[in-house]
Amino acid sequence: MKLPKPLRWNIQQDSDSLTVVLSGNLIRDTLSPIWEQRASFLTLTSEQSIYWDLGKISAIDSAGLTLLIELLHFYSKTNVNRVINVPDSIFDLAQLFDLQEWLDQFTE
Repeated sequence: MKLPKPLRWNIQQDSDSLTVVLSGNLIRDTLSPIWEQRASFLTLTSEQSIYWDLGKISAIDSAGLTLLIELLHFYSKTNVNRVINVPDSIFDLAQLFDLQEWLDQFTE
């Protein structure tokens, strides 16, 4: 059995914004590391916007979409959040779960 491509993230920060570039598989088997660090892996001020760059996501499942929704919800309490370079597969899953309109508020 082929192991899934691990989920990786790279954080790029400047004074106005922080960009989280996610790459690899955003699936149930790869979510533990980012989930365990979700409250502490971003160091930012309330004035900074967060950009979630999803362009390098190879695969996503319903658990991955749930994690993305939770991160957007968690960080939107204190910061402006935007998702960029969103693969069609994420929009397809959002539509399947009737979350397209909710997700649209985070797209540019």
